[in-house]
Amino acid sequence: MRPPLQAVAILAATAALVTACSSSDDWSEPHPVPSAIGTLGPGFVDPATKPAPEATITPQPGSWAGVHPPKDYRVVLLTGGDDDPTRALVTAVKEWADDEHVDLRTIVVNAHDAVSSIAKAMEMGPDLIVSAGNDLIDPLALVTPNHLDEKFLVVGAELAEPTHNVTAVDWEGASFRGEGLGMSSTYDANSFTAERCAAAIRAGVAAVLNDLTGIVVWL
Repeated sequence: MRPPLQAVAILAATAALVTACSSSDDWSEPHPVPSAIGTLGPGFVDPATKPAPEATITPQPGSWAGVHPPKDYRVVLLTGGDDDPTRALVTAVKEWADDEHVDLRTIVVNAHDAVSSIAKAMEMGPDLIVSAGNDLIDPLALVTPNHLDEKFLVVGAELAEPTHNVTAVDWEGASFRGEGLGMSSTYDANSFTAERCAAAIRAGVAAVLNDLTGIVVWL
């Protein structure tokens, strides 16, 4: 017996939805090299001079607002720690991803095996790996120089000696650079406001999409 036409239609729609979700979720499929949608505003960086490696730039507030990632930009968020600043950063990254239709996946890092978590993120083949949490700085400093083809963005902290594939967004009150250097005297957990954390992910991604990497973006 043939099923009613309504049932056939429902089955067809369900199959199409599953196929669409599977295609969208499969990062093994070919993926164009991502490029920025929009342009940086005046005051983000001197257009005549590209920042030197490890340089710090201080863009004008909002000069990154015109830059957006392409749809389905593949991002892995590495998060370590359950402190308030880390939670604020994670929230900002997830809200940004939702607003920009970014294909975001999150890995909660085991503090005792952070290097393996970073390796797992790289194996997924993302366009960008975003790090949130001071606990990840030392493991990233160990891993990133050996994987120069991977792009990393650190929000709310920075590496002491970043290679060209690591970009950081920092501000006074959020300048942790690793256990060997200790906590900055200006560190202030209250500086991790929702507004500043939102600006951090947007400014950082704008820099990466414009090939301004290996630097610190100071808000």
